[in-house]
Amino acid sequence: MRNKFAVPLIVLGVLLMLIGIGQRTFWAPPETQSVSMDAEGAEDAVVTVLEPELLAEYSDGVDITVRSDAPFTLAVGRANDVQAWVADAAAARLSPGEDSSSLAVGTDKTGKTAPNPAGSDLWVIEESGEGELSHDWKAPGEGDWRILIATDGTAPAPTDVTLTWENDATRPFAVPLIVIGALLAVLGLALAFLRSGSDGPRRSGRRSAGPDSAGRDSGAADKQPSVSGTTSAFTAAAPRRRRPAYLAAAAAAVLAAGSAPAAALAGESAAGSQPVIVDSQLTRILDSVAGTVEAGDAAKDASMLTPRVGGAAYAMRAANYAVAAKSADHEAPVPVAAETLRTQSIGTAADWPRTVVAVTQGEGNPVPQALLLVQDSARDNYKLVSAVQMLPASTFPQPPAATDGSAQIPADSDNGLAMSPQGAVAALADSLTNPEGEKKDTFGANRFSEDVVKFQQQVQSDPKNEFATNTFLHAADPKETYALRTADGGAIVFGYLSNTFSSTPKEAGDSVNLEGTVYQALTGETNTDKGIDVTHGEAVMLYVPASGGTGQALVVGAAQELLSANLK
Repeated sequence: MRNKFAVPLIVLGVLLMLIGIGQRTFWAPPETQSVSMDAEGAEDAVVTVLEPELLAEYSDGVDITVRSDAPFTLAVGRANDVQAWVADAAAARLSPGEDSSSLAVGTDKTGKTAPNPAGSDLWVIEESGEGELSHDWKAPGEGDWRILIATDGTAPAPTDVTLTWENDATRPFAVPLIVIGALLAVLGLALAFLRSGSDGPRRSGRRSAGPDSAGRDSGAADKQPSVSGTTSAFTAAAPRRRRPAYLAAAAAAVLAAGSAPAAALAGESAAGSQPVIVDSQLTRILDSVAGTVEAGDAAKDASMLTPRVGGAAYAMRAANYAVAAKSADHEAPVPVAAETLRTQSIGTAADWPRTVVAVTQGEGNPVPQALLLVQDSARDNYKLVSAVQMLPASTFPQPPAATDGSAQIPADSDNGLAMSPQGAVAALADSLTNPEGEKKDTFGANRFSEDVVKFQQQVQSDPKNEFATNTFLHAADPKETYALRTADGGAIVFGYLSNTFSSTPKEAGDSVNLEGTVYQALTGETNTDKGIDVTHGEAVMLYVPASGGTGQALVVGAAQELLSANLK
């Protein structure tokens, strides 16, 4: 007699499996979900901004599709950087809606425009589009981020924005139904098999009582292999009990949710101490600076430098071009290279100006060159304001870890240093003007100071100059002083000096001979009975130790350029 539960269990198991499979296939929810921006009220916005709280909703990523008939830019930047760039421009701001099927749209209707966002150094990621652009959003790193979308900063910003993400809605009973159904079916088959097996011995016992029993026993024996074979085949076809993909995703989501508060606190604690740019930004900035300088050097046209060069670097290069225009054999300035990048020191200032230092050495650089880059405001790009060559036997002061960045130090404050950055540059100027003065031991021995002092002494002691009074005055420009903290608590300081050589005849009838010098080419005179003032620019890089130490300040880099020669 068959077990009366076997067949119902098999049927029930198969039904449960079919229901579970159906929930994973034709009853399954859509693979993705999406939400679109409601453009009503945002028609006058010149920028569209996706706020940090919206992007944080999609920590696992989201596809952002933007459609616009006009060319536009999609830019990703740190939240405070994007906000600083937007400033008071009319903006449409997207944040999470009341549910997953809506976006909240706020507007800043100030009526202000903005610059064209294309090419800004603030952006960690920048993409240009026209018609349709799809951006796969994932946070570039720790911290809060914003996405900005705009045309040229004056025309209306794109407002056809759709966010699409993987649907995490599931049929939670699909896999359990499949597993339970399979187990029930196997149990039913097993009961049927066991029942058949238990009938055999009883029939075997009755077989000795009569010849008819033998036939029934033989038939049961013939059926047993087919039942066993069916069970074996079903077991082989049953799904393995591996972790379903959607359960793995859910577990990952739980882990992510559990770690989110810690990550948020880490990001918050790091706020204000993160490097202001990432490696990809630095590479892009250096390439642009080097390309601009190369073009300016080739044309000897200072106006070509203005997009990427300012401060002392611009003054020295523009002067070089001007002198070269009158003196063909005047030496060209040292090339500026984007690579090879030897080391870097990235500021962490949340506000502006911001400071970055990169030490590079290109094929045309016999020694490494330290490049000081400064960004004056959120809407300005970085400019090269100083380029100095490393001195022989010098090393670049060790910056803090790249992940930590370097704190910017106010130029007029010692801020834990042996002297303020401006004080250090002024001390160097004094030690060059008065080599035996009170500042003579402020700096350790270095090639730059030695060469400058040696030249000055030679000029003053040369018998050819006995009829003239020759003086040298080095003066620091406090507006061109920048400092970043080093790993040991000291500072790397960039400064700029003007070095004025004044030669004046001692008595009436005496004159200063200019023949055969570059000064003749600049002034058009072979001699002067009134005298001449010659000014050089001197860009320097110093190391200032932390206060309380016994070490001397050091001159680790310098560059010098003839600026002007004027008759008195």
